[in-house]
Amino acid sequence: MNFEEQALAFVCQENTLYGILSLPDQAATRGVLIVVGGPQYRAGSHRQFTLLARQLASHGIPAMRFDYRGMGDSQGAPKNFEDVSDDIGAAIDQFMAAAPGLKEVAIWGLCDAASAAIFYAHRDARVCGLALLNPWVRTGQGMARAYLKHYYLKRILDPGLWQKIARGRFDSKAAIRSMLTMLRTVMPPRKQSAVGNQADVATAQSGAISLPDKMHEGLTRFKGKILLVLSGNDMTAQEFSDLLSTSGKWKKLLQERKAQRHQLANANHTFSQQEWRDQVAAWTIAWLQSW
Repeated sequence: MNFEEQALAFVCQENTLYGILSLPDQAATRGVLIVVGGPQYRAGSHRQFTLLARQLASHGIPAMRFDYRGMGDSQGAPKNFEDVSDDIGAAIDQFMAAAPGLKEVAIWGLCDAASAAIFYAHRDARVCGLALLNPWVRTGQGMARAYLKHYYLKRILDPGLWQKIARGRFDSKAAIRSMLTMLRTVMPPRKQSAVGNQADVATAQSGAISLPDKMHEGLTRFKGKILLVLSGNDMTAQEFSDLLSTSGKWKKLLQERKAQRHQLANANHTFSQQEWRDQVAAWTIAWLQSW
């Protein structure tokens, strides 16, 4: 299907933001807002967001990608992913105005953009779905647990490691210190020493809500459709997978919401190979057209 692309400029709290709209000739009434994660702009790593928007548009699905305040071409001071709800809201306003006939929007986000989307979605009735790729649920304990379970076990089984040890080219003391630090970090806060994960201890002692709990609360309040895509070769995805396997409330939530879930066994965090990006796009399109 033919589509055209146009540059958009819109205002968020007195700052001008910029985005790109990919609009099909015969556009569906459901569009996709691609939210950018991390310190990058609207093209995405390996131009993933540009390519995704064009693939969506070629299937009749309007797509918009944009820069947060302080990123890319947009004005203003950079914002943390927990503080971009105003940016997302302003982008949806512009998206709806620029795409005639658009009635609802699904938000697509990778890494902390997925987390930002979860924080925002339940506040806006126009948001009908969330496509969450390798959601960022980082805590000190979660990261340490993921490294112990997935990285260190893989390293122990790596023949290259044992070759380095045999040749005396492996710093065993540094490796042991690193592993001990990880082990101390995954212990409950009351057993941790000063070299443990002080951020998690402070969070527990202050009664503050952890990032995974805040995300669970936001997703519980959102009533739309959910697509979850995880990379098989990515520590952020592994941490989220471990959360699902150890947290009954997370497992129950995704089961109750009948979230579609996919995993790309060898894909890295940013889906850097074309076959991985194409598969993600295909899953996204199929999900959007299934309801």
